[in-house]
Amino acid sequence: LSFLHFSEEINNSTELLPGINLGYQIHDSCAAVPVAVQSAFQLSNGGDNVYYKDNNCSQSGMMAGVVAESGSTPSIAISRVIGSFDIPQVNTIFKPFHKLFNKVIDHLLIKLLYFSSGQPHCHVVTVGYYDASLPKNKEFLINRNLTWMDGRQEVPKSVCTESCPPGTHRVVLQKGKPICCYDCIPCPEGEISNTTDSLDCFLCPLEFWPNAERDSCHPKPVEFLSINETLAIILAAFSVGGACLAILTAAVFFHHRTTPIVRANNSELSFLLLFSLTLCFLCSLTFIGAPTEWSCMLRHSAFGITFVLCISCVLGKTIVVLMAFKATLPGSNVMKWFGPPQQRLTVVLLTFVQVLICTVWLVLRPPFPMKNFSTYKERIILECALGSAIGFWAVLGYIGLLAVFCFVLAVLARKLPDNFNEAKFITFSMLIFCAVWLTFIPAYVSSPGKFTVAVEIFAILASSFGLIMCIFAPKCFIILCHPERNTKKYLMNKN
Repeated sequence: LSFLHFSEEINNSTELLPGINLGYQIHDSCAAVPVAVQSAFQLSNGGDNVYYKDNNCSQSGMMAGVVAESGSTPSIAISRVIGSFDIPQVNTIFKPFHKLFNKVIDHLLIKLLYFSSGQPHCHVVTVGYYDASLPKNKEFLINRNLTWMDGRQEVPKSVCTESCPPGTHRVVLQKGKPICCYDCIPCPEGEISNTTDSLDCFLCPLEFWPNAERDSCHPKPVEFLSINETLAIILAAFSVGGACLAILTAAVFFHHRTTPIVRANNSELSFLLLFSLTLCFLCSLTFIGAPTEWSCMLRHSAFGITFVLCISCVLGKTIVVLMAFKATLPGSNVMKWFGPPQQRLTVVLLTFVQVLICTVWLVLRPPFPMKNFSTYKERIILECALGSAIGFWAVLGYIGLLAVFCFVLAVLARKLPDNFNEAKFITFSMLIFCAVWLTFIPAYVSSPGKFTVAVEIFAILASSFGLIMCIFAPKCFIILCHPERNTKKYLMNKN
């Protein structure tokens, strides 16, 4: 027969399938569906010995495919038996020239086996039926790619669906059709398949994400507020600019330290306030860049301590205004109870409380760098975890408590009859400070990724600029632009 002839030619050739021998088993279905199904079960059992005619040996071959009969009804029954084993099936749907041979071959099932001299090549080889008088028309389906050795014509395939490419997986959704009829479904988000005709997709590792084709995993990009970003550069410029402004203001005050407007407003607390404002501006720089163990601990503790130092100085100046007015009353000697030593002690004690809070926070559960995988699926956020949320909100709460207390005292003292009265400027500065930090809390909680850090830096800069502009800008304006008003005679006459 032509089939036997071509299998022998394949086995004897050194070019067609080197290192592989074809074997076969032939069963007759007798044109009956039950017999065809029984033969299909026998074909799929495997493990049976195959004997070579010309050599004295036998071995069990690996099934490469099944050539089924031409009838559609028994072919569908056969495909349902062998389809679950992913075994390709070709039907005898084109006829050789001998009508007599057709009648025989129409009811035969041929099991194709191959034997490899080395490791299995997993070649899927399907041989078609041809007339014995036409040996030059040799056709092979190798690796499911149609290869013609002599001529190029179309040969029907044994599948009704093309192979599923990588990035998809096979799902049998076509009911009532053979197992070779399936749908190619794209892999779900976060999953890939990197082989053809994959039955399942699998998840990428935690720090990886699929490419657009979903056929390979790539490392997720790591996101943080980098110094190379435009947003970080702008915030850093404002931070350095604010620190330079505070230093320049301190230089102006030092140069005019003997003038009435500087001396009357407690110059010692003014210089200490300008120093703390410089630190407030600079501490925002610690929030820029990749978080490390030390930077996470430094940024929150430095921010908390410098702002308390700043608010303590403002609170001291507010108390001085109230005491100064009381001192003008007959028989009052109140200023000796809140002179420069008491002012320094107040600032030190109030700041020490914040130092104690930060120390407990850093010792028990300090902030630490962490990789956030939950906010975004496709990228990693590198951020500082708070460690103890209680410690973080205790630091913010203490700053807010001092700011509110200072604001209340400034409101009480804003209308006292004193040309050197700073209370109304302090009122505006504390109003801005409280508004900024009340707005910060919901923005901080709802901002994603690196924008959380940007919001915190913005709050630090906005409140610092509010303090320096409200408290020191009016005085610098008089000192530099209207020096005639910076005299004791002018102030006494106006009073």
